[in-house]
Amino acid sequence: MSGSVSVWRVVSWMVLGMVLGLSGGGSALKICTFNIQSFGEKKIEKPEVVDVILALIARCDIMLVMEIKDLSAKAFPQLMTQLNSDYSSRKNEYNYVISDRLGRKSYKEQYAFIYRQRLVSVKEVYQYPDTQPGDEDAFSREPFIVWFSSPKTAVQDFVIIPIHTTPETSVREINELYDVFQDVKQRWTSKNVIIMGDFNAACGYVPKKQWSSIRLRSDSSFLWLTGDTIDTTVKESTDCAYDRVVLHGDKMIQAVNPTSLDVFDFRRAYGLTELQV
Repeated sequence: MSGSVSVWRVVSWMVLGMVLGLSGGGSALKICTFNIQSFGEKKIEKPEVVDVILALIARCDIMLVMEIKDLSAKAFPQLMTQLNSDYSSRKNEYNYVISDRLGRKSYKEQYAFIYRQRLVSVKEVYQYPDTQPGDEDAFSREPFIVWFSSPKTAVQDFVIIPIHTTPETSVREINELYDVFQDVKQRWTSKNVIIMGDFNAACGYVPKKQWSSIRLRSDSSFLWLTGDTIDTTVKESTDCAYDRVVLHGDKMIQAVNPTSLDVFDFRRAYGLTELQV
């Protein structure tokens, strides 16, 4: 595992714990992002690793999982089976949607969203085509976009746009997320949007002088819930705000309690070594 759960990544993992609906008097949702780092056949065969991953997923109502490198297409379904076996209070409490394998040439990853079916459901999904004329193939791993229905919260429907950038091209990819947002607006009617994931948006990958050229940052209608100084990594020698959460839509911004954002450092919480993490 590489990160933090950010309730919202895991390179300390960020359990980016975002709570929806507090200001509207509805129920709360905890939404998380987790870059597990090369999740596939090797990890699923290690019970001590799977136990930690499952414990982290079970903390959340919606979990974005990144860097799934499951060539056999068996490891992730196996993880879900064990999650529903070990952590479900009712039959098949957790469900998921997963993207195709994305990437250039032979290197491929998948995005997946794991969610509690009693709290949310999936209305629609689509894979961003990344074929904008004159700007084709901007993303290493194009966003896999999900429209959720959440009848028990103040915000009863919202769209999540996930991203795992390539570090060396993170400035371009973060900027291109603005075009993804515009594409979502044309396709769907929801005005409540969360853009989140492993942006690699810190340290040497996004120099301070570059922020002004990133439309997602310069447009004041977007609220960056995560600051530039938050550490979303578990490595002692790294202190970087790689993982981010960005909100759009008045209702969404009003419904989120900014203090609910948290980086869950599972290394310390579970007494793990840096090597284990």
